[in-house]
Amino acid sequence: MSTAETRHIVCPHCHTTNRVRADQLASHPDCGGCHRPLFEGEPLALDGTSFDKHVGRSQIPVVVDFWAPWCGPCLQMAPFFHEAAQQLEPAVRLAKLDTEAEGQIAARYGIRSIPTMIVFKEGREVARTSGARGAADITRWVRSVI
Repeated sequence: MSTAETRHIVCPHCHTTNRVRADQLASHPDCGGCHRPLFEGEPLALDGTSFDKHVGRSQIPVVVDFWAPWCGPCLQMAPFFHEAAQQLEPAVRLAKLDTEAEGQIAARYGIRSIPTMIVFKEGREVARTSGARGAADITRWVRSVI
């Protein structure tokens, strides 16, 4: 099996990096460490430790919603972001980062307004957008930039 046929997928539960054949991504693969599903159709809550693992090690695009619990537009967008996760997985991992709890990461990426979504591919930012969006807009935007 060549590396072109596999993808590194970080487990949303134990944060172990798994090697999964690309043709098996849609077959609901489980983590080799904790044996829980690698994809559950919902955004992953990231913190300071898990952020770098998921963004840096995943070989599928990771879309991070930078948000805060006091932000009205962020709260309005949350169910739409969840719906987009159901539509985009397993080709893309959707995740959320609370900028109140993780201010250093928000500062590292120059987050000035929320909600802001950033698409990362193999650790590098490839696109960003700010402002609340509906599920169809999120899905369309992500697909247009990956």
